[in-house]
Amino acid sequence: MINLQGVAAAGGIAIGKVFYLGKEEFVIPKHRITHEDISREIYRLEESLIDTRREISSLQKRIAKEFGFDHAKIFEAHLLVLEDRVLIEDVIQQIKDKKINIEYAFSQSIKKYVNILLKLNDDYLRERVIDIEDVSRRVMSKLLKQKEVNLRDLDEKVVVVSHDLPPSQTANLPKEKIMGFVTDVGGRTSHTAIIARSLGIPAVVGTEVATKNVKSGDVIIIDGSLGQVFVNPPEKIIREYKEKLVKYKKEIEIAHVPRALKACTKDKKEIVVSANVELPEELPLVVQSGAEGIGLYRTEFIFLGRRDLPTEDEQYKAYLTVAKKVKPNSVIIRTIDIGGDKFLSRPEVPAELSPFLGWRAIRFCLARPELFKTQLRAILRASTEKNIKVMFPMISGIEELREAKKLLEESKKELKKEGKKFDDKISVGTMIEVPSAALTADSLARESDFFSIGTNDLIQYSLAVDRANEKVAYLYEPGHPAVLRLIKSVIESAHKNKIWVGMCGEMAGEPLFAFLLIGFGLDEFSMPPPCVPKVKELIRNIKFKDVEKISQKVIDLATAREVEKYLQEEARKILKDDFERIIMR
Repeated sequence: MINLQGVAAAGGIAIGKVFYLGKEEFVIPKHRITHEDISREIYRLEESLIDTRREISSLQKRIAKEFGFDHAKIFEAHLLVLEDRVLIEDVIQQIKDKKINIEYAFSQSIKKYVNILLKLNDDYLRERVIDIEDVSRRVMSKLLKQKEVNLRDLDEKVVVVSHDLPPSQTANLPKEKIMGFVTDVGGRTSHTAIIARSLGIPAVVGTEVATKNVKSGDVIIIDGSLGQVFVNPPEKIIREYKEKLVKYKKEIEIAHVPRALKACTKDKKEIVVSANVELPEELPLVVQSGAEGIGLYRTEFIFLGRRDLPTEDEQYKAYLTVAKKVKPNSVIIRTIDIGGDKFLSRPEVPAELSPFLGWRAIRFCLARPELFKTQLRAILRASTEKNIKVMFPMISGIEELREAKKLLEESKKELKKEGKKFDDKISVGTMIEVPSAALTADSLARESDFFSIGTNDLIQYSLAVDRANEKVAYLYEPGHPAVLRLIKSVIESAHKNKIWVGMCGEMAGEPLFAFLLIGFGLDEFSMPPPCVPKVKELIRNIKFKDVEKISQKVIDLATAREVEKYLQEEARKILKDDFERIIMR
């Protein structure tokens, strides 16, 4: 048996046979041509480009119909490659100068392009390599008259294993035939992961070596919740995972049956459980999970992976769409958080030694007021639905909050002059994710309508741990007493100033910590949609007065290990037979 670890991209368990989807490695012939052959070779190139363009346009239309326009926009980059005159002229020039056949000339030009892009210090251009390679495979298959692998032709259920799944392949995934998939590359926000979540298919990405360890027909188990992959496991492991799969399906059914019920403790304390959303494709999951609206709507997806900045109208339409889809529940729109591990190509964000501590989030926005106000105007225009709240990320002190609110007010005045409607009483929230903000939460609360604690950054900044650095990952501890004391003090400051406080970091979606945070008095939890049912079920199975007492004792413990041990012991006493199902899985 081979055990691989990757990124947990989409939850669930899949057990089945491997369908190995290798890269299209064509045997490309090279031979000399005569001067008289040149026009014929150019004609073959143009014919292949036209056929490929027609094929991609057709695919784009189908994806727009099945998944929505935003998803179909992925193929715009593919069409641009086919219209790149510099590339096409380079191919033609090779045919003329070197007197070589079109297949070989085309492959050499593509290699040249890819090598140039890989060397550039530009994330956007490097990412375009996938588009170029995907399109070139399609063109080459037509030049060589070889049929591409089409996953829609599968005649049995399989688990797809590939180095990467290019957009044209993932767009053709037949949900009824694909049990799950595993890739060598990718992360939680890669195209493959997004498709997996939107289709509800278990997926593990970023394993690095999956394709080197499997062949078609192998038996494979993937655990999309833990990011684990087992290749040709023994019968004992297969039996264990079959049992887990049965339990997992039952748990999903149990957790989803009462999804419409409020998250209310046994002693009648209501708590809001909402969802974090990164992309439009995840909106259906919000409704399915039973989330009470969106507690964190990340807006970076509108800005990333493009050469130009989104217009005010583009952003307005995106925000209005999400507001309408979650109505009557609310949506909290976080203004753009560029920097750290997310970069724009235009305008260029300079490389920094410590990007998480550098020019990012609100710092970037305040330095680029014209970009920031375009987004604020779009949010305000969409606020006519009356269910939008706006939230500023990475506020480190009162000056930044005041400056951001000043730009918001300027945007309101501009819209009034233009006769455009908006919600003049839109709620304005502050994200608490920097220790300085947590320590001055009392003053920030006096000028905020609500708080949202971003634990992902708060933990890394408080403990001086880069959460992307695997060498110090073991030090990233949500249960560290310093982190818990900061969180508790923020909640107390918010309530003292009569504003509500939520949490939108990963910590909110972990049932064991949710157990503690309820006791701290957290008003709202926001988490990935799949986490919502269990947290709501946890809330309905406890009494607030019980967890409040537990939380008072936790704050005096000395280590994260002591905290987790104590919480598990107390949660087991309260939840009894439901402890393993709700807390540990």
